Amino acid sequence: MTIERIEAAAARLAGHVRETPLLSSPALDRIAGRRVLVKAECLQHTGSFKARGGWAAISALDPDVRARGVIAYSSGNHAQGVARAAAAHGCPAVIIMPSDAPATKIAGTRALGAEVVLYDRASGDRDALGAEIAGARGLTLVKPFDDAEVIAGQGTVGLEIGAQAGVTEADVLIPCGGGGLTAGVALALEARAPGLRVRPVEPEGFDDTARSLASGRIQANAARAGSLCDAILTPSPGEMTFPIMARLCGPGLVVSEEEALRAMDAAFQHLKIVLEPGGAVALAAALYRPDALAGDAVIAVASGGNVTRETFCMALDRAGETA
Repeated sequence: MTIERIEAAAARLAGHVRETPLLSSPALDRIAGRRVLVKAECLQHTGSFKARGGWAAISALDPDVRARGVIAYSSGNHAQGVARAAAAHGCPAVIIMPSDAPATKIAGTRALGAEVVLYDRASGDRDALGAEIAGARGLTLVKPFDDAEVIAGQGTVGLEIGAQAGVTEADVLIPCGGGGLTAGVALALEARAPGLRVRPVEPEGFDDTARSLASGRIQANAARAGSLCDAILTPSPGEMTFPIMARLCGPGLVVSEEEALRAMDAAFQHLKIVLEPGGAVALAAALYRPDALAGDAVIAVASGGNVTRETFCMALDRAGETA
């Protein structure tokens, strides 16, 4: 993984993904006690940063390989990113999704033309299922984070932050599942804005990356499901992403589900954007973990906004707490 690979991905993504804005609000600054800049990837095509990695991976495939089709596994955001890129490239796509994924994400993936195969997140083995289907149909697996081109595509978020931030030193907080976005942004900032330090953020009970960084070796979560933050629930950091994070990232941060919901409400009230719980954990850490951060500014990536009506209404009930 090099900055050149990320820049090559950026060239392929040009005109196919949005350069998302870096938003701010005095009200959020007041809550956090410092300047807060929010990278609004919830405004990206398909509602999350995953549109970048999906396009980067599929556009990099040999045309003959791409024509046979791709397969991916995802709770919904990677699913939609791959489905969108596959449809644009005339490429068949099969997406393996947990049966408890939000209905909006399953419907969104199907609407983009992909075939959806559901499995039980708590007891099923998605990797084995994916390998079986890929082998039977001759499909190429596009992994959600442990894929060099996916990491490069996600790294374009870092290129944009480096150009937009206007600050030379700050923590950059990133919602972290398997680490593709975290690793990609860290690599981009190492080359383009080395004073910006990446910090992964996870929900309580699913803090495998924070524990892995603290111990120096990959740790796994005991549970595979059971959080509203479905977008960032993974068993453990990736074999490819963890060494990058271990080299470049600061300590991980952990927030509660309640804090993620409060951050969703704060983002809606003060930035007029819609976040999903997993996409709001970085903003939650920026707002509610001030003592864990250094400096006069913090950058939080709002990684996705694919949320159900019920969960979003639950978040808005926190209005009085964040106003």
